[in-house]
Amino acid sequence: MPRANPASDPTSLDRFIDEYLDQNLAELTRYAAQPSIAAQGLGMEACAAIVADMLRQRGFKVETLPTAGGPPVVVAERAGRSDKTLLIYNHYDVQPPEPLELWTSPPFTPTIRDGHLYGRGVSDDKGHLTARLLAIDALLAARGDLPCRIKFVVEGEEEVGSVHLHEFIRANRERLSADACLWEFGYLDHRGVPLLYAGLRGICYVELSVETMSRDAHSGLAGSIIANAAWRLTWALASLKGPDERIRIPGFYDAVHPPTPRDLELMGALPDMAESFRKDYGVTGFLRGMKGGLELNVAQVFEPTCTICGLDSGYQGAGSKTVLPARATAKVDFRMVPDQIPAEIVKLLRQHLDAEGFADVAINVMGGEAAGRTDPDHPFLKLVAESAAPVYGVPMQIVPMIGGSGPNHAFIEELGVPVATAGFGHPDTRAHAPDENLRIDYYVKHAKHVTRLLEAFGS
Repeated sequence: MPRANPASDPTSLDRFIDEYLDQNLAELTRYAAQPSIAAQGLGMEACAAIVADMLRQRGFKVETLPTAGGPPVVVAERAGRSDKTLLIYNHYDVQPPEPLELWTSPPFTPTIRDGHLYGRGVSDDKGHLTARLLAIDALLAARGDLPCRIKFVVEGEEEVGSVHLHEFIRANRERLSADACLWEFGYLDHRGVPLLYAGLRGICYVELSVETMSRDAHSGLAGSIIANAAWRLTWALASLKGPDERIRIPGFYDAVHPPTPRDLELMGALPDMAESFRKDYGVTGFLRGMKGGLELNVAQVFEPTCTICGLDSGYQGAGSKTVLPARATAKVDFRMVPDQIPAEIVKLLRQHLDAEGFADVAINVMGGEAAGRTDPDHPFLKLVAESAAPVYGVPMQIVPMIGGSGPNHAFIEELGVPVATAGFGHPDTRAHAPDENLRIDYYVKHAKHVTRLLEAFGS
């Protein structure tokens, strides 16, 4: 690895990042070429080994630790000039790449086109790890050591709800102790303004299923005498939410609180995203007649949701097949706001289905995370924002919540650390979708931002 000349200003750091970028992107390409699909258990051990090797190459003490039934977690640590400790959280698992026919280039053959790198996981979340490693390389080359102690925790189940991470954190509190945590992702908006999210919504993901007979039947022979699993499930689903978008599960909203005046102040400073959403998603309007502005911004993150994510029953092939389906399934997620608890949502859901006459509808809990928040005025979040401004040329905006979910609640509650997001995602990143990509210029800026953050944090 080339070594830059020591300097007290960021010039040598930036120069190193620019000069070493191609080698770093080659490292990311090798990393992203390894499939690591948690939902299918594909390539997990091999990908964890790649992560461990990349960290060892930077002088980190690395442990690859097992979980109770899931893929391993990679934990790493390297001391710095300061005893202050920054914990960096990333994940090496990715979403399934389907539908494959919608990819311009193969999902596990990372490809550069027009200033973007395309491939599954390059943004969510493998590229965020390698961009941070590029920042560490620059600091080691220009300064000779790190400005603070850095710990990494890199898991392999984030895309399936971090099933074993809570237990892992509780069992490894001392090993993971830190003063603050830099989260796995971050975004720039359509203006190129970097955003820092102080919290993530929670999630409860379930599969609902019903079985009415031992096998499919002829619809003409059985359609009027045997219950149709697809209809049973459809009616059950219809009981969960009405056309007014109000979730009808009794007690569902009991723990929901309105945003605070400070939340509203921060949300009001964000741009109106209505036109961008119309263009990006091809829609003409929004639920409940919302027009945009603050109303839309607040609803997007401070309202809990109930979403049918997938349905499966009966014949799905080409042409017709007159069949009475014996089984039907639906995948449903509930996005939760602070103080809503996944286990309580499952309990309320069970009570509701039973009361509505759907005791035959089974619930398979597939994952859950409580919402987690850090005070948007916490000094660490302010430090992250302040260190970004010289790189991006504009102030970083702090946002109280993001609509997505992740296991930050475990870090905030179990480890007692403030959690801040920062990254290089952009409006057309297409995470979880075909042609997932990163903008190389934003990737570089993130690496430069991290160098400044680490030096400021360690001082």
